Amino acid sequence: MYSVLRKLLFSTDAETAHHTTLSMLKTAPNMGKWLRPKAQQPAPNLATQLYHMDLKHPIGLAAGLDKDGIALTGLEACGFSMLEVGTVTLRPQPGNPKPRLFRIVEEEALVNRMGFNNAGAHALKKRLQESHLTIPVGANIGKNKSTPNAQAVDDYVACTEILAGVADYLVINVSSPNTPGLRDLQNEQEASRIVEQVIAERNRQTSHRSYQPPVFVKLSPDLPNESLVPLASKLLEAGCEGWIATNTTLERYQIKHIHARESGGLSGKPLKTRSNQVIAALYKVTEGKVPIIGCGGIYSADDVYEKIKLGASVVQIYSAFIYRGPALLDVLTQELAERLDREGVQRIADLVGQAESYK
Repeated sequence: MYSVLRKLLFSTDAETAHHTTLSMLKTAPNMGKWLRPKAQQPAPNLATQLYHMDLKHPIGLAAGLDKDGIALTGLEACGFSMLEVGTVTLRPQPGNPKPRLFRIVEEEALVNRMGFNNAGAHALKKRLQESHLTIPVGANIGKNKSTPNAQAVDDYVACTEILAGVADYLVINVSSPNTPGLRDLQNEQEASRIVEQVIAERNRQTSHRSYQPPVFVKLSPDLPNESLVPLASKLLEAGCEGWIATNTTLERYQIKHIHARESGGLSGKPLKTRSNQVIAALYKVTEGKVPIIGCGGIYSADDVYEKIKLGASVVQIYSAFIYRGPALLDVLTQELAERLDREGVQRIADLVGQAESYK
C-alpha cells in the first residue's frame, strides 16, 4: 500500500509531500496501522528502558519530521516506540526560503536546509498537553535565527522553562547546519554553559515530579574525533545526560546527484558509517555512563543491531521512514528479534557496547 502512496507523494516536491503526509496522519491517525499489513506486537526481547521511559522496542522517530507535534497520534500508530518533536525555537519562525528539502532517491537520502521552521515553544507545549500517547515524546530545542549567539543560552533556557513539564526528555540542538552560526555553539565553553543552564532550569521546573526529563545533546557528524572526544568529556562534566549521534552532515561522500549540490544537511544511507564512528567514540569516552541515541543511515535490522552493539541504547530513523513507510517498523522489529533469538541474546540491552572496536 505504501508503494502506491509513495508514488503519489514523490510526484510532488519533497516539502509538499512532507506536509501532505503530516496532514494525512493528523486527519486519519489510524492510517499508520492501515499501511502496516503485518503489524504485530514486538517480541519481548526487544523491550528496553531509557531512563524512566519504558520502550516496547529500541526504534524511535528522529526530530524534524513533526516539528510542531501536529500528528503525534498518527505517528504512534506507525509503530514507533518513542517520538522526538522539534527542533522548536522560543518564538515562531518561518525557516529558510523554499525550496529547502530535496530527495536523492538513488541513495535513499535527503538534503534539507529547513532552518528550524516551527510555530514556537508555546504552541508545541499546548499540543503536548493535549496529546494522549502511550509512548514517550522528547522535545528538541534550538535558538531562533534572530538571536545572537551571545544570547543563545537564553533561548535554550526559555524553551526548557516552557517544555520541561510536558516532554519526556529534552535535546539541545547546537549541531544543525541550517541556522547560520549555530554550530559555533558546539564548542566546549558555549555548549557547557548551555547544558548547565538548561539542566538548572529543568530542575527548577520539575522539582515536584518523581522523575525529571533527561537532557541530551545532539552532536554533528562533521566534528573530527579529536574535537568530539574532549567536547563530550566537557559536556559530561557540565551534566549532560545523554547524546544523539548524529545530526545531518555537510559532507556529500562523492554523491553525484544534482541535489547533492544543494546546501544543507544530508541524511539517509550515506550517513551510516560516520554516525557509527561517532557512536563508538562517544561510548568509549563515556564508558557507557550515559545513554546514546543512534541516528543516521538505519535501513535494516542489521543497521540497528550494529549501532546498538557499538554503544547506542536506542536508535532513531527519519529518511528510511520517508522512503519505506510505516511497514518498515514491523520489518525491523521482527528481523531484529529473530537475530537476537539466533544468537541467544536475552535482552536487546545486553548488546549495548559489546562491539570490540570500530574504525
